[in-house]
Parts: sequence; structure tokens; C-alpha cells
Amino acid sequence: MSHDSEPQPVTAHPAGPLTGALKPPGDKSISHRAMIFGLLSVGETRVEGLLEGDDVLRTAAAVKALGAQVTREGEGRWRIVGVGIGGMQDPDGVLDFGNAGTGSRLMMGVVGGQPVTATFDGDASLRKRPMRRILDPILKMGAEVVSEAEGGRVPLTLRGPREAIPIRYELPVASAQIKSAVLLAGLNAPGTTTVIEKAASRDHTERMLRLFGADVSVTPSGEGGHGRTVTLTGQPTLRGTDVIVPADPSSAAFPLVAALIVPGSEVILRGVMMNPLRTGLITTLIEMGADIERLDEREEGGETVADLRVRASRLRGVDVPAERAPSMIDEYPILAVAAAFAEGTTRMNGLHELRVKESDRLAAVAAGLAANGVGHDIEGDDLIVTGNGGPPAGGGTVATHLDHRIAMAFLVMGLATRKPVTVDDGAMIATSFPSFRPTMLALGARIEDGAAA
Repeated sequence: MSHDSEPQPVTAHPAGPLTGALKPPGDKSISHRAMIFGLLSVGETRVEGLLEGDDVLRTAAAVKALGAQVTREGEGRWRIVGVGIGGMQDPDGVLDFGNAGTGSRLMMGVVGGQPVTATFDGDASLRKRPMRRILDPILKMGAEVVSEAEGGRVPLTLRGPREAIPIRYELPVASAQIKSAVLLAGLNAPGTTTVIEKAASRDHTERMLRLFGADVSVTPSGEGGHGRTVTLTGQPTLRGTDVIVPADPSSAAFPLVAALIVPGSEVILRGVMMNPLRTGLITTLIEMGADIERLDEREEGGETVADLRVRASRLRGVDVPAERAPSMIDEYPILAVAAAFAEGTTRMNGLHELRVKESDRLAAVAAGLAANGVGHDIEGDDLIVTGNGGPPAGGGTVATHLDHRIAMAFLVMGLATRKPVTVDDGAMIATSFPSFRPTMLALGARIEDGAAA
């Protein structure tokens, strides 16, 4: 997808029951990290089930530009021959991450700890996103910002040190991206690098560090043990390994909620990651009365996965605690859609992080709800959605602001509203779920190009 292309409106129409089984795309967080750890390892890494969306492909291109051999061997199957810690080369050109906030921020951690210089850039959406909180800790570790756009945004040129300085860093917010950037920079630091988080965020980086041979310890900390202290021993020799990428719970969320709100639906989602730091949406939906059944729980690629059977359900409003936010931060747009069909009020607390995603997701979700006749309010960083237990009016056009999750969430809404729902641009869906449309059509959805007639 070119971020300079003309907008491509897409409309979802009310549909009959959704039925069938599908394997959602590979997890985006794991896919980015598999590529990056392949670069930092000695030897060969083979990846199965990689998400081949635009975001991950941008990371793959950056990994290649920094010196790794990167080969696609089939659908979702990739081979990376790494250069090891300290073995990267200066890229010949700009590292263009498109819309990939995760890829760009993790790679800033990599470059910020290694003796290389690289320029980061991206699309119009990425250029608006703050990078300063990623840069602050890695500057303490010896990296230098050579140039940057206003406010520490991309385009940005970063120069890493010969050896990083190990630090002890307390995260200002619960963020797997900041934590991961510090740990990735710490790989080239003598001694130990420690990250302290007040609330546990996604732990995929810690799990993958262990998988590739690093020495990492994680201990509960903070009030009630809800936080984590992560300690990494620097300058390990990472060894290439095999990675099986589980299905992305953030992508699975869209067909899952569609099955809940379209009457008569029953859908099975295969091989979905069940990491407890990623299942906040499922926990919340079950509290709302959702019929979601876990089948065949098993281990794949260091993560627990399961098949999910989802049946259409009558939902009720609930209060979603702020401490749950790190485990479902990407799922709030689709949760807001589910809440629009629920009986009563759903209050989602502590959503500050939604303001610094691909768009200001809090404002974008509120505007999409308003356009489709859904009662809502924003109080501080809380989103309140009021449903009447039936289908909202629909009929609106939603501004996506180049945000793939806003686009998919409101297309799901349009499958069960009284009137069709249009999103102003569906092109960016390819960043995380390139097969979204054919997948939904195969279940029985009706999604068409163009605005509603």
C-alpha cells in the first residue's frame, strides 16, 4: 500500500449469519520480533506463519538493509541468516517503515545499541507519532540523535555506540515497545540492563530473548505484584532458531466480534495466541456474556494457543478496569463496536495510550460511533459507550485517519447495523490483516468497494 495513494472507500452491509472456520493471520508482534532476532543471531532462523502484512515486510526490508540475508521460501515461511550482535552494517538508504510503529520503535532500540547509523522514516501517520519516549532511554545508553523532525518524530537519524551503556530504567507508562527497545539496546551492553514496569505489558520480547539463548529474568514487583522487573545479561551470543508464529489475537478480534453481533453466527478461530498478557479482550467479552469456548489448548513457538468457538450472543455493558488496558490496548476500537450492541453502558477506563497510536484512536472511535448513532461520551481518558441491546442505526461514514484497526472495527459494525457503514479508506488494512476482506467474505459477510449508495 502506498501512503500517497487515493483513498479507497469500503462499505459493510448488514449480513446473514457468519459461519465457518479460519486461521487468523500470524501475530504481528511475534512476526516483527522473529525478523529482528534473526538479524541479531548467529546462524539461521526459520519462521513459519509469519504475518506478511505491510508492517512486517517493512521490518524484513530493514533487517536486510542492516546486513542479514532474508529469503521468502513460501507463504508465511521465511529464512533469516543473521549477523550477530555488533555485526550490523550501515544501511545504504532510509529505513522506511511505512505505518509500522512497532517495527520502527523496536528497530530504534536495535540501532541505538549497535555501532551503526540509520535514518528512520514512514508514512504520514507514522510521522505524527511520538518517538521521544523511545529515544529517552536509549540516549542514556549512548545513542545519539543526529537529526530529527520536530518533537522527536521521524524522519530521524540515529547513531548507536560501539558498546551500549547498561541502565536501570523505570517505564513512565506500561509499554511493551519502550521496554523492548531498552532490552534490544541492552543486548550490546556489558553487564545487566534492567527495566521496571508498574503494570505488566506484553512479554513477547522476554520470551523470544530466552528462545534465542539470552539470559533474562522476570520477577513480579510493585503494588500487588502487578508490575515486572526484567533483567537482561548483555552481550550474549544469540543462536538462530525456528519460530512458529501463532495467530494474532488482535486480528482474531475482528471476526470474533463479528460472530458475536451478527445474529445466528457460529465461527471457529484456529490457533489463536492465549498469552495472558494479550487476552484482555476475551476476558472482557466473556464478562459481557459472550459465548466463547476455548478448544485444544497447546504450546506453539513458546506461546500457548487455542482454537476458539464463538457464537452470537446477547451482550451487556460492563466496567473495564484501567489495569487491563496493557493486555488489550489494540482491541479497544472493536470492543467499542461490541459495546454498541450491548444492553446498557460499557465504561473503558484509562485509555491514554489510544491517543498515541496510528491515530488518536480514542477520538477516532468516538467520531465513528457518533456517525452511526451510538450513544457515547469521553471523560478524561475514559470511553463510555451506551447500547440498547439491539443493532445501532449505522448509515455513517467513518474517518479512518490511516488506521487499520479503525477501518476493520467499523466494517465489522456495518455487518450488523440497520444501515450499511462506510469507512473512508480501507487500503491500510493490509498493514496487519491483508486477507481481512476475503476472510470475512468466506464467512458470509458482505463488504463492497465504494461508499454506500
